[in-house]
Amino acid sequence: MRLRTVAALAALSLAALTGCGSGSGSGTGTSALRIMAPAAPGGGWDQTSRTAEQAFKQADPKRKVEVFNVPGAGGTIGLAQLAGEKGNGNLLMTMGLVMVGAIEQNKSKVTLAETTPIAKLTEEYEIVVVPAASPYKSLADLVAAWKTDPAKISISGGSAGGTDHIVAGLMAKAAGVDPKSVNYIAHSGGGEALNELLGNKVSAGISGIGEFAEHVKSGKLRALGVTSAQRVKEVDAPTLKEAGLDVELANWRGFVAPAGLEEADKKALTDLVAKMHDSQAWKDAVAKNGWIDSFQTGQQFADYLNSEQTRVKGIIAELGVVS
Repeated sequence: MRLRTVAALAALSLAALTGCGSGSGSGTGTSALRIMAPAAPGGGWDQTSRTAEQAFKQADPKRKVEVFNVPGAGGTIGLAQLAGEKGNGNLLMTMGLVMVGAIEQNKSKVTLAETTPIAKLTEEYEIVVVPAASPYKSLADLVAAWKTDPAKISISGGSAGGTDHIVAGLMAKAAGVDPKSVNYIAHSGGGEALNELLGNKVSAGISGIGEFAEHVKSGKLRALGVTSAQRVKEVDAPTLKEAGLDVELANWRGFVAPAGLEEADKKALTDLVAKMHDSQAWKDAVAKNGWIDSFQTGQQFADYLNSEQTRVKGIIAELGVVS
């Protein structure tokens, strides 16, 4: 997406932040809290945001919490809006590994350096699936067809340069397929990718386990492999390594806030997120979705975020999976 288009979309959707003006207050007391999911409904950021919304309500019943979506450009449109909310201690944005890659893909002028890291929440392994009617019964079947004609194998997933795209590139490299030849179909939200799979319109799909697990259990999708080091209980599928591809990768998600927060506001917001994390509603959701609790706050998360930006930039440069 061209930068001019991204900027225009950001301006058009700025109205979504009405009521969250810059410096509109701290995350203390019973002030309303808004959570931006910088993607369309149905994907991992949306799922995480709405799960957190319910957990916040359990942790602090008196506080009003609202989730809103700002889709587009791998989250960088939402990131641009967040940058315009400097000092707002009542706003969180859900983000993660996908956004790190999207910033590179979209050559975003706004980066994560213009945010306040609040907390890393979860990690989640990825899953590779095909439609139930697919002729590919195993990962070996898919890889064989992929090697024969890479362009014929269409892979549906999230934003260009994001975790799903990186997994596709790593799989291609491990299979001896040129990563630049991967026919990857990017989507702003997980719902769009899922619809393509259920409609048998693509060869395969890649996403977080939690987004596809129920459809695998119902028989609507067939799981070919997971990106974990060991099998996971949520789905009956081998690891990619077991299936013949030396690929292992975990996605992660967390919260950032606008830049320019007062220290008191930053502490109040961090404490509120920690309270949410300790709620039973959040613990139950983590278990149900097969997420890995990887909670970090403060400088620990800030350091992790810096290291991830360096790591991911290196991966996508090596694979050449983004323009």
